[in-house]
Amino acid sequence: MNLYVAGLMWVVGIAVLAGALAYLVRRIGAAEGVVENNESAGQVFTLVGGLQGVLLAFVLISLFDAAADAEDGSFREADGLVATVWAADALPSESSEVAAQARAYAREVITREWPRMREGLPVDDAGWTTLEKLRTTVAQAPVTDEWSSDQKSAATDQLWQVYQARQARLNSASSEGVNSVVWFALVVGAVMAVALPILFGGPKPRIHVFIVSILSATMALLLFATQQLQNPYGGGAQVSPAAFESALERLR
Repeated sequence: MNLYVAGLMWVVGIAVLAGALAYLVRRIGAAEGVVENNESAGQVFTLVGGLQGVLLAFVLISLFDAAADAEDGSFREADGLVATVWAADALPSESSEVAAQARAYAREVITREWPRMREGLPVDDAGWTTLEKLRTTVAQAPVTDEWSSDQKSAATDQLWQVYQARQARLNSASSEGVNSVVWFALVVGAVMAVALPILFGGPKPRIHVFIVSILSATMALLLFATQQLQNPYGGGAQVSPAAFESALERLR
């Protein structure tokens, strides 16, 4: 099922459910002569809704930043790989082997690692093995003059950047996303924020039902977005391996 269709179904379903519940509570309250909303209830609702909104904003901003960092990191890793090959051109005896190993590493990331990260599965050590072979090839390459020595040092520095970016990528892919305690606060806070206007009534019945439906739909939408952004390589974020695909084209 399409991601947006699934999200729309969740949002509309929860909005309809909350609206029906608000209508039912309103009918029961009218039959029993319950007093309408008062100033104290409005203050409580403002406090709870405000705290819930602040918490959701902080969580979503952190997830957006994580997705942006993951995309930037993939380009740093891929660019470092290409720069390593270009620097290794000054090492004639090893340049072709360095290029072949760099291409093998890029293909490993694209075809094996990225699908596993997208599914939230652990990544094996095949990529590390290929990167270690690449590092060993550069380290053992003989140099004949100062220029080739400088280029060898530049290739080593670029490989260190690839290592750092790779480690950051695997760390972000293996993280559990939003902490379970934060999820508990988000869900319970959303329920309380919607329950208060339902229980304490409001203006005319139709307007009251409409307000509750919109509020619940907003909460459902934000929670759905939070769930989809937990994994920057899957769900709604979907950071793609475009950086490595571009690097592989350049290395060919």
